[in-house]
Amino acid sequence: MNEHDMSAFWHWWVVILTLANIAGIYWLIRWTSKKRPGEAAEGAETGHSWDGLTEFNNPLPRWWLWMFYITIVFALVYLVLYPGLGRFAGLLGWHSGNMLNVEDSQYQREMQRAEERYQPIFAAMADQDISSLARDASALTTGRRLYLNYCSTCHGSDAGGARGFPSLTNGVWQWGGTPDAIRTSIAQGRQANMPGFGASLGEEGVEQVAHYVLQMSGRADADSALAEEGQQKYNMFCSGCHGADGAGMAMLGAPPLTENAWVYGGSLAAIKETIEQGRAGVMPAFQELLGEERVHVLSAYVYSLDSQ
Repeated sequence: MNEHDMSAFWHWWVVILTLANIAGIYWLIRWTSKKRPGEAAEGAETGHSWDGLTEFNNPLPRWWLWMFYITIVFALVYLVLYPGLGRFAGLLGWHSGNMLNVEDSQYQREMQRAEERYQPIFAAMADQDISSLARDASALTTGRRLYLNYCSTCHGSDAGGARGFPSLTNGVWQWGGTPDAIRTSIAQGRQANMPGFGASLGEEGVEQVAHYVLQMSGRADADSALAEEGQQKYNMFCSGCHGADGAGMAMLGAPPLTENAWVYGGSLAAIKETIEQGRAGVMPAFQELLGEERVHVLSAYVYSLDSQ
């Protein structure tokens, strides 16, 4: 609904209710600031006390009181300049557009102007392959901005990752680190699922496999006796995805276990939890949101992180 779709009744309802609220707030501030007959002198005790705490008649600080007045003035100025009072469009003529016609929205027009400005830049970058683009300083600057806007919430502003979100800087790629694999991950998203083996292995078996996994990653805190017991169980339950040598399988999204790089934590307790309960991770697809050319530039930036 826009200002033209609003009936006269609702227009005046909004106007009266909005202005009445602002007037009511002003009246309330003035009323509470008045001195009343019989009121204790300023700074004197009021005679009220609770739990040994005595109340004094101290007025609000003047700066605090003026802050209330400033917000009232701001509200009135805003309502004069921008829409907010029913069908009144504001002196600046700004409007978000008809909700039923998104193409007519202020936001959409701003996006179209931005697209006209930046589309030739992205189009030029799209003509370069990802490997070449990853060495282009200008492209990397643009790619970093895209990364900070769309990826840093999960993977961190430094791309170092967080629990459940892999690092993009350590050279360990769950779904493959080639330019095409990275581009596919960003464009189409990924969905990983590792089943839990707690019921199959039992508590003792989970402990043994966890120590074997630690041993494969080169960790000194692995118990060699438990790891030896865990190898056979690993080969039975885990090698089908992670490989007999623990090198992983990018096609299945099974990460390597030999790099001492852990998506859900590398402590013994975290590894045991992963084996026992399994893991499920989803990365959303960005092709529809960003478009092919921006995905291309973002892919080049992520690809460049591997060598940093």
